[in-house]
Amino acid sequence: MSDLIARREAEFKRALIATARAIAQDPALELETPIEGENPPQPVTLEPPLSRRQALCKRGESDSIALKRRYHDPALHRQFSLAPGPAEDILDALETVRVECLGSRMMKGVAENLAISNRQQVIDERLYQLSGNDKMPVPRALSLLARERLLGEQIPGECRYSLGLVRKWIEDKAGTELDQLEAALEDQEAYAGRVFSILKQLDLYQEGAGDQNQNQDGDSDQTPGDQDQDQTDQSQAPEQGEEGEDTLSAEAADLQALLESADADEPPEGEMEAGDNARLIPNSGLLDPRVSPTYKVYTSDYDEVIHPTDLADGEELARLRAQLDRQMQHLQKTIAKLANRLQRFLLARQNRAWKFDLEEGILDAGKLARVVVNPTTPLTFKMEQEIAFRDTVVTLLIDNSGSMRGKPISTAAISADILARTLERCGIKVEILGFTTKEWKGGRVREKWLSNGKPKNPGRLNELRHIIYKTAEAPWRRARKNLGLMMREGILKENIDGEALLWAHGRLLARPEERRILMVISDGAPVDDSTLSANPGHYLDQHLQDVTAWIEKASEVQLIAIGIGHEVAQYYSRAVTISEPEDLSGAMIDQLVALFNNEGPQRGARMRA
Repeated sequence: MSDLIARREAEFKRALIATARAIAQDPALELETPIEGENPPQPVTLEPPLSRRQALCKRGESDSIALKRRYHDPALHRQFSLAPGPAEDILDALETVRVECLGSRMMKGVAENLAISNRQQVIDERLYQLSGNDKMPVPRALSLLARERLLGEQIPGECRYSLGLVRKWIEDKAGTELDQLEAALEDQEAYAGRVFSILKQLDLYQEGAGDQNQNQDGDSDQTPGDQDQDQTDQSQAPEQGEEGEDTLSAEAADLQALLESADADEPPEGEMEAGDNARLIPNSGLLDPRVSPTYKVYTSDYDEVIHPTDLADGEELARLRAQLDRQMQHLQKTIAKLANRLQRFLLARQNRAWKFDLEEGILDAGKLARVVVNPTTPLTFKMEQEIAFRDTVVTLLIDNSGSMRGKPISTAAISADILARTLERCGIKVEILGFTTKEWKGGRVREKWLSNGKPKNPGRLNELRHIIYKTAEAPWRRARKNLGLMMREGILKENIDGEALLWAHGRLLARPEERRILMVISDGAPVDDSTLSANPGHYLDQHLQDVTAWIEKASEVQLIAIGIGHEVAQYYSRAVTISEPEDLSGAMIDQLVALFNNEGPQRGARMRA
């Protein structure tokens, strides 16, 4: 067996090197040796991959190096190089995109390998964890936007949300210049000139400052085409070069200031609500006009994303959880049976399968006697098949409005609890979120609107409160008490579903799992008296319809809705309505089973007790 593994490792290495040399048209190319003149160096380690995906990532890495050897001129690139910093990183990143684009257009397989490798880099760099003030580095963002334009590559779902926080700022400043890169793809010098135009638009490069930044070869950091310098300028270069580092540091500081001001709807840090974990919802990244062009927010100064521990201490949460358990005690047996059914179904889908009657692999013990009789007997090996079950995360978004008070909210809480525990046993991560408002009838937002003279059509007029009961990473036992908060008097107020859906969707897109499921539990239409009294009567309804249509049409997230006592099919194409809260657990499990079977309920499906 060890000989077989060693042989496969050697075959993989030979194939990788041979393919890279063929692409690069260089028979001497060595993948494990850094390419001369590259910064940073780009070696590929040739350890054997553990899975097919890892093998494709390795192929993507080697293809990128081969294409750089074929289409990239290091000496020419050094003429344009800058002092270390964001500008140099952007120049290097966009040059990599250029050579990969040339190779991808020539070879479809290369394009697929590079796309998989790029997505893996996004995951390795943990870009899916960025949110709020932790924005994506501009060189990485520009690289992704350039790949989208030049390669037709979709932005990986793991970083769409974090890229959205800086995308508008970049495209407003340099979108035209990014569009012009394609015309110069086959001319490295002209392409570098277009990149310098992007740097200028982003205030990362100025010709005067560039003249001061000298590289190690003594070449000036000028835009291509402006290389000629008179003798006076050259004699001053060493003296001015001493200022180069300070100049670039100032440019980096300016960039940080611009990024911090890009989210126009976020108030200064001093205006944040009290609470260690409270932070503002980044509405500028969520309220994309392409989703709903007419929807707007009067002010988001008082919105918050908060944890239960910021609203109640541990003792109160334990008391509320005990109260919840008492209310649902008579349903525990029924819910447990349903949970066991879901668990058996999921575990059956995750069972590993084997391929038999193979020429090589692991010796099949069932055919051992045949091998003993005749060691040359063919087809006596087996090999484990790759699991088809995709890595999955489920988000439960629960309506915490006043109309859910009583049996609906307690049933939703205990159903979410049981579902989270069941899915966790099956290796599926679950996030539990809630949405409501901080005040009735608008609170401070309405007061601000009134003091400003009640302008017409102000948009949303209330303070959002989004609650994280359980993160996807937190184990069930640690978050169990948090669900008791739903039983607290005064926590359930009004509901603005569209923005809550965008918030939960954004959190899902930031996850690395391949399959993402968003299940909404609500009892009807969005309602906020303050907003509806100052805007058209269908304002919140229309926004929710726009959001759900956008998610269902353009997103990788699978969206399900369960309505308690009220139809929700007018908003969601995959929806089910239950007439009694006790049916909720069964409906949730049935919908998950249907999704895992690649099925879905008909629009407006209804369940009755």
